[in-house]
Amino acid sequence: MKKSSEPTKKTKRRNTLKNQILDAISNEGVLASVSIRYWRAARKLEAQDLGLNDRQIADRLVVLGHKRLLPRDALARFALIESRAHAAVERNSFSFLGGIARFVPNRNLAKLNETLDGLKDEFDAEIDSFMDRYEDLRESALDEWRQAARGLDVPVGEFVDRIAATFPSGMRLRQKFSFDTHFYQVAAPESVRIQAVDVADQTAVVNARALVARQAAEKLARDTESFVSDCVATLREQTAQICDEMLASMKSGKTDGVHQKTLNRLLGFIDQFKTMNFAGDEALETMLSNARRELLGKTAEEYRDSATAQVQLAAGLKKLGDEARRLATQESREIVERFGKLGARRFTMVA
Repeated sequence: MKKSSEPTKKTKRRNTLKNQILDAISNEGVLASVSIRYWRAARKLEAQDLGLNDRQIADRLVVLGHKRLLPRDALARFALIESRAHAAVERNSFSFLGGIARFVPNRNLAKLNETLDGLKDEFDAEIDSFMDRYEDLRESALDEWRQAARGLDVPVGEFVDRIAATFPSGMRLRQKFSFDTHFYQVAAPESVRIQAVDVADQTAVVNARALVARQAAEKLARDTESFVSDCVATLREQTAQICDEMLASMKSGKTDGVHQKTLNRLLGFIDQFKTMNFAGDEALETMLSNARRELLGKTAEEYRDSATAQVQLAAGLKKLGDEARRLATQESREIVERFGKLGARRFTMVA
């Protein structure tokens, strides 16, 4: 009897740990997503645009691309703001469960929110500026299309009219722009809400939704455990990578051995690590603290003036990179379990 009950106890302990990890994740950060839309000023290229008819274009062999209604630079600011927004999110977060969202540790939340608010203000201001210039941009683009049509075997007036008809009106155009930021709490569903259903179907619906909720909660608990482990490995791999890149830069000869920008990269990474280390990787934290004290106490000029110091810097970077790489290949079970206890402690305090 005792032997047969042992797997059940182990399974219960395992499930408890998974739920504790989920509780800890929920308290240590939030999920974030940024959705940015803007008018791309492009439409599908038609056969008629090239002076051809549909019969002259074989779909099996030819795929027509798109025609630009405005030059690319007319919308370049929107593209830049979009790129900066996604870069800010990625810089301050981890990809969560295959990329469905980004997990932002609490320490980065205020900074990220402030950055995104500023970018949204830039985006909104650019919408106003673009709308003010829209008619002039449209007329200029139609003039360019008019010139282009003269080089094609098409009636110029008809061709330009067809292009002009694809430009949206001012009201429709503004609706094509949006900058939305969403933050979500990580939580497993306890139940799936039931809308009004026939009494005859209610029991089946309740059971089906309860099953979906239970399965979703179990899967989320499993996936968050892997997520924490992946985050630990990611930071360790990034440490090894930055050390490799710094060593390669020092050996390239392009920066006279050691440049301050090279040292600042490691310094910036160590500062960033402190805000990203929500799982509490004490081993890597200790290694980076030692590296800061031992390798970053000199300026680049001081390193360049001392061949011995340069050798010590290279040796220190190689050691840090090798150790981080070794840690990245190791099982992070101990860190994950310790992190899970954060959820257990909070649960006890609330209870």
